[in-house]
Amino acid sequence: MRIRNSIAWPVAAMLAAACAGASAETTGVSDGTVKIGVLTDMGGVFSDLAGAGAVAAAQMAIDDFVDQEKPPFKVELISADHQNKPDVATGIARQWYDTGGVDLITDVINSGVALAVSSVAETKNRMLIVTGSGSMRLTNEQCSPNTISYTWDTYSFTNGQARLVKSLGLGTWYFVAVDYALGKSLVAEASDAITRSGGTVVGTVYHPISTTDLSSFLLQAQASKAKVIGFANAGADLLNSITAARDFNITPGQTIVPLVGTITEVNALGAAATQGMLLVEPFYWDLDDRSRQWSRRFFAKVGKMPNFVQAGAYSAVTNYLKAVQAVKTDDAAAVMQRLKSMPIDDMFARNGRIRADGRMVHDMYLVQVKAPADVKQKWDYYTVKETIPAAEAFQPLSTSKCRLVNQ
Repeated sequence: MRIRNSIAWPVAAMLAAACAGASAETTGVSDGTVKIGVLTDMGGVFSDLAGAGAVAAAQMAIDDFVDQEKPPFKVELISADHQNKPDVATGIARQWYDTGGVDLITDVINSGVALAVSSVAETKNRMLIVTGSGSMRLTNEQCSPNTISYTWDTYSFTNGQARLVKSLGLGTWYFVAVDYALGKSLVAEASDAITRSGGTVVGTVYHPISTTDLSSFLLQAQASKAKVIGFANAGADLLNSITAARDFNITPGQTIVPLVGTITEVNALGAAATQGMLLVEPFYWDLDDRSRQWSRRFFAKVGKMPNFVQAGAYSAVTNYLKAVQAVKTDDAAAVMQRLKSMPIDDMFARNGRIRADGRMVHDMYLVQVKAPADVKQKWDYYTVKETIPAAEAFQPLSTSKCRLVNQ
């Protein structure tokens, strides 16, 4: 009996291990539910860019996917306000990943928040698709096998803006930048791009996030006599900067270029205040039939046309769910592998693909704000001046600092 048991035990152990291995390979979606968390700014400086609009877009993606694909798993959405505080964001992310059953976090607008949550996602081996933040560190020094930078980054925006140096002869620049990761990254990337294009950066001044008094910063920019004052900030900070520049009567003598301007700010200020302004956009609601059809549905739900952050949230969630369905599991590595192998071409992205560094490359657009007389309806603000091909819009992989490249 003892001999039989001593022989049977290793056999049983091997059979158990084999069964466990087979089970691990076919576990499918954990708990039968894919859970997605939108971690965003619900009441702060970036709430109009992302906020409730990003949550609504993510819910639209889930509703459309479930209705059209009839997946064999449930899909749930939760959301939270990170208050633009990395410590708050990481606390929420850990709870969501550890005990909340969250498979994917998205949005994470605010670069400091995105970088912090990216580290948590890798530690917990869960997924993060960044649709709101544009720090280059997400795909360079702090790239992660668990993180995708989906909509934009500071290189793509500043590279597009640098085309103005050659096309319009705007060769001298002065930056008014927000004093945290976004502003510093924008200034660094824009300075490199402007120099490559033959321009010169004559100075930079940094302001605190959410400051209401920009007078001293703008007076320094005005005194520089640079041809361009580049605003390296976003959201309410950008709105305040443009308004203050108009109040100080800066625009007749110097050109204002927002490095991260969006249709949200244009609509808030109006075409009269922003006419002629040149912007780089990853998405424009009136680009073509696909973008118009989806954007009008979004408008019916939210009461405004989407910006690129909100459209990107829809696209990211949709393509993530397609990948989960294709690989029949919510395992992060399997889903990521699938996402990196499939083309992204939808209402948001043209010629999109996700590279080894986690960067989703796609076409970008250089747009100009119309004069008020040319605006035929509300939100009809842009003339698309140039399509920047995906291969030219983003940092080349040959210059990447990401540890995942060429592995």
